[in-house]
Amino acid sequence: MGSTEDPGDTGQVVERYRFDGIVVDAVAHTLCRDGQFHSVEPKAFAVLLLLLRHADELLVRDLLLDAVWGHRHVTPGVLTRAIAQLRSALDDHSHEPRYIQTQHGLGYRFIGKLLPPEQAEAPVSLPPESEPVASPASALPHAEAGDEEIPVPTLKPASRFWRGRQAANVPLPLWLRSRTWLIGLGLALLALGGGAWWWAHAPAIRPAVETPSIAVMPFSSLSGNADDRYFADGLAVEMHDALANVPGLKVAARQVAAVSDADSDVRRIGRRLGVATLLDASVRREGGRVRISARLSDATTGFTLWSETYDREITDVFALQGEIASKVVQALLGHLPGDGAMVARRLTPTTDVNAYDAYLRGLALLQRPIGETGNDRAMASFRQALEIDPQFTRAQAGICRAQIARLEGVSDAEAFERARQACAQAQAMDPELREVSLALAEIARVSGQNEQALTLYQQVLDEPALRADGLVGLARSYGALGQEERAQDYFQQAIAARPSDAQIYRLLGYHQWLRGDLPKAIEAFVTATILQPEDSRLWSSLGGLYLAQGDSAQAGRAFSMSLSIEPNAGALTNLGTMKFDDGEYAVAAGLFRQATVLEPGDYLHWGNLGDALSASAETAAQAQAPYRRAAQLAQQYVDVRRDDAYALALLSWYRANLGERQRARQDLQAAQKLGTQQAEVALWCAQTLTLIEDQAGARRCIADAVQQGIPQQRIDALLALQRHAVAAGAARQK
Repeated sequence: MGSTEDPGDTGQVVERYRFDGIVVDAVAHTLCRDGQFHSVEPKAFAVLLLLLRHADELLVRDLLLDAVWGHRHVTPGVLTRAIAQLRSALDDHSHEPRYIQTQHGLGYRFIGKLLPPEQAEAPVSLPPESEPVASPASALPHAEAGDEEIPVPTLKPASRFWRGRQAANVPLPLWLRSRTWLIGLGLALLALGGGAWWWAHAPAIRPAVETPSIAVMPFSSLSGNADDRYFADGLAVEMHDALANVPGLKVAARQVAAVSDADSDVRRIGRRLGVATLLDASVRREGGRVRISARLSDATTGFTLWSETYDREITDVFALQGEIASKVVQALLGHLPGDGAMVARRLTPTTDVNAYDAYLRGLALLQRPIGETGNDRAMASFRQALEIDPQFTRAQAGICRAQIARLEGVSDAEAFERARQACAQAQAMDPELREVSLALAEIARVSGQNEQALTLYQQVLDEPALRADGLVGLARSYGALGQEERAQDYFQQAIAARPSDAQIYRLLGYHQWLRGDLPKAIEAFVTATILQPEDSRLWSSLGGLYLAQGDSAQAGRAFSMSLSIEPNAGALTNLGTMKFDDGEYAVAAGLFRQATVLEPGDYLHWGNLGDALSASAETAAQAQAPYRRAAQLAQQYVDVRRDDAYALALLSWYRANLGERQRARQDLQAAQKLGTQQAEVALWCAQTLTLIEDQAGARRCIADAVQQGIPQQRIDALLALQRHAVAAGAARQK
């Protein structure tokens, strides 16, 4: 119905289903209806694929539960919830179904009319820009009553896309502010069956390939505690990186996201990844013991080459990993080349299993951060590992990288100095460790020393565990140097090295936004949200991009998804801006103030608070303190990140509100001189110059914004700036 061979003869399988304006892409894990993407939880998506693959067949409830959830510790209610979510995404109704029919007491059937494979189109592109939805006239910080007749959309908060500052004017039910409803925690787990014992016959059934090759799939966690997932993920990552150091063994790129049970056909996966064998495992940790069931499968035949279950004390985990790696290598190569020192070093970074456990938790949060507090929690885990093993260099380097991530994530300038101190300690502990080189490269890049960063990033490319990170660093450094072709090339190499890593697509999207290419930035962030739907920041960023493009409807959906994951400073700012748009400035100020409590080092929250206070004549005099705090924090940030044109433009706006006209002009000129983020800088230029009564300069900046492709409705918002400036100035003089 939907699976065809790739017409480009790449050997890949294209599985796409099309019906009534709906396109479901199994490989990309996307559902697009009438040109709009709709996100569903990974388990629900797996259910949909099963129904589509068995269209017109009744799939009984127990079959679906077994295939998708493994029928472990779940109730039929999870399936009912998944079906409800699918119906919502498909615009289907249980009483008059067009696509999913319920056979009461039995199961479900897909009854839609699928187009045959030859009529399926190429992969769906991003939806075209929809008709803009006008926001209330109070979108700008100095709006006055009586301006309602002017259709003014969101201007300033929309430009803060990567932090997800503003939601469209879409009603948000109370449940969206609760932590009890989460988008799926990653893609669905790989189903692990109990393979037969083939080890005695392994030589006879080894894959007939010239170059031994393997893909290490994400390990399944069978622990009762869902929070234990990081342990299984960490073991899989360490196993992948250890095998990648074995000479003569080709190892596929790390699979960050697990495939769904519906996609767990060994032959399909092997063909997609271009390998002859797959290694998967299930991990159960209870008390002081760990149970690992590992399996090596032939991707050509689907047969199991070797499988074994280990039940050991948790303190034996290092030896156990080495034993599994040795069995795999012997099955594929017949022996372990060299002395195995690289494998042993990778699998035994510390001698204390408790330190290792804390390190794996921190590594999971660093590589796959969730929400605004992900980096802070990663640092806490790394510190815990160091408390147990003070010589654990990888944990020390992890602290450095997490601090840099905090600097870039929430504009915390003080994190830079903490990062430098952590990196210095790591370098003193083991200057030859590649994780240290990577951390030092990050320090050099964020401080504008891009040539030095390039040298350091090159040093980590020969380490399989860090290659993708090094390639991303090279891409970002070349981008900062203006070498766009090389930047794009390295981004693509990074994606090839770790194709299912949402954070690489996030950084690619941010890079595209810096260049002013909104469609490509949106494309990258859409992919990121598909790969890691549980990260609230990704949805906020995607929503901001849609809003900057003028698509308020899509922006509202993305912001709703973000808010449904966790209440955080970004969500509070979104809600505050919505209240601001409705003219409820006091309520907005209260929400912004709460955001400053959660993230007191973020200059944007203080700037928002100043804007909300200055919007009302009764509170305008109170705006000076938050503006001063915003300017202070923004200055500290740009002292570190002098290449951030957007931050400099915002600092100029804060200076203007503080009456520091000369310094405002200097900051604005510095932002314009950088030549990046030109569209957003032009908008802030217009607003700042209007406030300091340079109308001619403001008109030039408006023209620049038009030339840079800013949607007209955002430009229209600037028509009220002169009135806003006069009102704010009068309030300050009282």
